[in-house]
Amino acid sequence: MKGKHDQMIKSEIVIDQHYKDFSPMQFGSETCDPGHFFGPSVRTHWLLHYIVYGFGRFERDGISYSVKPGDIFVIPPYEKIYYEADQKKPWRYIWIGFTTDQSVPEQLLKPIIHCPSAGKIFEEMLQCEKMENGRTAFLCAKLWEFFSILLDNAKSDTDYVQKAINCINAEYINGITIRQVADRLNINRSYLSDLFKKRMGISPQKYLIQLRLEKAAELLTVYGQSPSTAGISVGYPDLYHFSKIFKKHFGVSPREYQKLCTSFSSLFLLFCCLFPSPSA
Repeated sequence: MKGKHDQMIKSEIVIDQHYKDFSPMQFGSETCDPGHFFGPSVRTHWLLHYIVYGFGRFERDGISYSVKPGDIFVIPPYEKIYYEADQKKPWRYIWIGFTTDQSVPEQLLKPIIHCPSAGKIFEEMLQCEKMENGRTAFLCAKLWEFFSILLDNAKSDTDYVQKAINCINAEYINGITIRQVADRLNINRSYLSDLFKKRMGISPQKYLIQLRLEKAAELLTVYGQSPSTAGISVGYPDLYHFSKIFKKHFGVSPREYQKLCTSFSSLFLLFCCLFPSPSA
């Protein structure tokens, strides 16, 4: 269940009082050894881990996520999870566990939340170690402060999508990747993909591919560029890879597509000459 870990671990149990809405159960921090892991396991309560520094991997519902500083990985009750510290740069995290009979903020339904501004709140939670009384009230206040940040951040989700679109439209020619787009926006790649698909109906990766191929088709037909030049101009320097992905999208190779469009244009012009439209 638990992998090897060092002695830099602090954990506290909260038992002084019960609150109806949210009841903190435990909190603590841990500085992990390389490769330290936990799971596969199932929890009976909510558990949030804020990454202070270092890296690791989190699995939920069979999907693996890379986790970096400023991320929070979310463990809901009764879902199978697994997490493991990076071998080279293991993480330090702060966690809090709680139960609730209320609906949680929608953002907590996501496996990963990128929220660097929550770091101060999680650090302040550790002040409970010095408290003899009032721990639950203090932690509840910190949880609500954190939830408030999540709700504020939700308002900016639309901005993230628009900024991602602007970045892709401006940089597709330079071979930009979706991970690089997410890094520029300082958010988790998986989180960006979820936001993008929810608003646009397609993933950012598919949007990027479609944009490149549509621009390539325009270069081939309108401007008469060669497949090699068209591919390089839209971010595909490898002609073989460009031809393969182009054919998958359009059903024919770039060269065949160019010939078909040229032939169609010629036939259309001939038709217009033979059957001119009547004058008004």
